[in-house]
Amino acid sequence: MTQIKEKYIEAVGRRKTSVARVRIAPASKTMLTVNDKEFEKYFPTTELRKTVLAVFNDVPESFAVTAKLSGGGISSQAQALRHGIARALTENEPALRTKLKSKGYLKRDPRAKERRKFGLKKARKAPKWSKR
Repeated sequence: MTQIKEKYIEAVGRRKTSVARVRIAPASKTMLTVNDKEFEKYFPTTELRKTVLAVFNDVPESFAVTAKLSGGGISSQAQALRHGIARALTENEPALRTKLKSKGYLKRDPRAKERRKFGLKKARKAPKWSKR
């Protein structure tokens, strides 16, 4: 008995502390599944959905996307998912790289919360100071 393995491409996307492990496979229409839930249920607002789906504007064919998201908030998870999908698409079709790179979807956004330093209230906020 031979097993037929479906061809898929795996990639990882990151943003702040969010990590998205993404698998894309060719399909008849674009479908997204996030943490075994429907895409629309996981990302309730249209703004978050637009963030993720913006990657597919330049892609002629359609894919079935399954993703496992962990860490961070819902907004950074959406951006991590977009980053992971973009990486997987460039692995599949290297010609898309220039389009996706120019739009900034392949850049891992390095901005994250700065750590709190001792003697301060937050990362840079100092306690109230008085001369006397």
